[in-house]
Amino acid sequence: MARALLKIHRYFRRKPVRFFSFIILYLTAGSLVFLHSGFSSDSSTSGSGSGRDPVISEGRAGVASPTSDGLGVIGRVFKETQRAPRRFRPPWMKENGVQDAPEWAVRGDYANSWNHGAKGRTTKEMDDGRAKYIGCYVDDTQKRALRGVSFFDYKKMTVFRCQDNCAERGYLYAGLEFGAECYCGHKIQASNVSESDCNMGCKGEKTNLCGGPNRLSIYRLELSQESARRYGSAIFKGCFKRPDNVTLALPVSAVIQNMSVDKCVDMCTEKEFSLAALAGEKCHCGFPTPLFTLHDHEDEELCVHRCAGEDFDSCGNNDFFVVYQTQVQDNRCMDRRFLPTRTKQQVALASFPGAGNTWARHLIELATGYYTGSYYFDGSLYNKGFKGERDHWRSGRTVCIKTHESGKKEIEAFDASIIMIRNPYKALMAEFNRKYGGHIGFASQAHWKGKEWPEFVRNYAPWWASHTLDWLKYGRKVHVVHFEDLKRDLFSHLKSMVLFLHLEVFEERLLCVEGQKDGNFKRSGLRKLEYDPYTPEMRANIDGLIKTVDTALKKRNMSGVPDEYRPR
Repeated sequence: MARALLKIHRYFRRKPVRFFSFIILYLTAGSLVFLHSGFSSDSSTSGSGSGRDPVISEGRAGVASPTSDGLGVIGRVFKETQRAPRRFRPPWMKENGVQDAPEWAVRGDYANSWNHGAKGRTTKEMDDGRAKYIGCYVDDTQKRALRGVSFFDYKKMTVFRCQDNCAERGYLYAGLEFGAECYCGHKIQASNVSESDCNMGCKGEKTNLCGGPNRLSIYRLELSQESARRYGSAIFKGCFKRPDNVTLALPVSAVIQNMSVDKCVDMCTEKEFSLAALAGEKCHCGFPTPLFTLHDHEDEELCVHRCAGEDFDSCGNNDFFVVYQTQVQDNRCMDRRFLPTRTKQQVALASFPGAGNTWARHLIELATGYYTGSYYFDGSLYNKGFKGERDHWRSGRTVCIKTHESGKKEIEAFDASIIMIRNPYKALMAEFNRKYGGHIGFASQAHWKGKEWPEFVRNYAPWWASHTLDWLKYGRKVHVVHFEDLKRDLFSHLKSMVLFLHLEVFEERLLCVEGQKDGNFKRSGLRKLEYDPYTPEMRANIDGLIKTVDTALKKRNMSGVPDEYRPR
């Protein structure tokens, strides 16, 4: 035994051998820890049921419904990657304290106005603010009732998951079949049947029904303001009155036999126009201009006129046009550059994190044609086209500077400021999503339900109020913009921001911005949680902060916070 120990001792005294031996032991230990954590996370994830959405497949009309014998083989779920919790203390918080899915909004009754296949049918109303149940429908595997994307989850399918996946992709309808299949679409191309045919419980919640064999339980979705009603790749813009001078407003037109939305959109896309306007048998193409701004929406009932080549869609008429935005990019506002001469006026674009600062920068750059800068440096933003991100914030080559700072010294370094304010309930959730999911991602259920969320609200909610209060107190020249107001009326509020920057306003450029407003940093609709993450104590605290900010704004002779901020 002594000889064996002596040999081992002499072995490790040889330095090169000892070094590489330790490396091997270290890697082996690390591998064992990694494998152990992997098995642990798999077991905990499967137990908690917090998986990511399964594979989303583009709609294939001929995909047959699987039988129960194949459920174990077909059911696939991508598990969520678990990350270690991070503390929420940002670098600009002092040692002694704190230094774009949007609610589901009710849109017009699209089914009653446009979908003639759903008219006059008895429906079971289940309106929860995000979707309305409209009935049980036949689904043919050779000719699907809903022909958008589809996905399957034979373990954890729920009504909400199906609705959420369809809504965030801009579809009008979500249908569940066979307890585990989800189909999305813009129109229902099938007849409805007795409610008793939709009798299968959802795999993820037995208390709700998810269709049946070749039967769909269909919901009409109340799309969020961020979501867009789509027809294939085209975005539905609405019903509009015929412009006074249609030849100038929409310079290209053609009569199309057996008119359909597809045919008009394809023609305008091929001719490289961003707008396709359907007027009965005629298709017009163009761009938004002062002659046809798309600002004055008409009642969609005025545009109801069946397409000659479609049974379910409306193609408008001679007096009222149905307008779609194609995938052609409007390049009238895409050019951007640095200021030709350096400015000595430093203008801040100040906001609490999660209040839409990056989105506002995107809008300002498109509206003015000049880059915005940043008090920080974010490589991901630079790679996405914010070229002013790399400049020092005092370079004078950018029109305004992004900042989240709120100290007296930092504020007084700027000559003027645009302050972006957002409803704290939404801003806190947006910033929490950013921290745990990136600029356009989402935090996981584990983070929402863990200790991170309460800690985040405790630290950040007071900062939401103190940020605005400090800028109102120390800012030299202040222009306040509410995120919600900018969303509701982008044209006028963005125009006022450009004027505040002492730059020339180009109306056609602003109209172009409206069509490119989302950019690369819009989440696919703020994914609504199935529960309220705010406790009564959190709400009481935040409501008090809202009142404080509202009072401070009114003392500066500004309008108070928008009504949706106010305590409910």
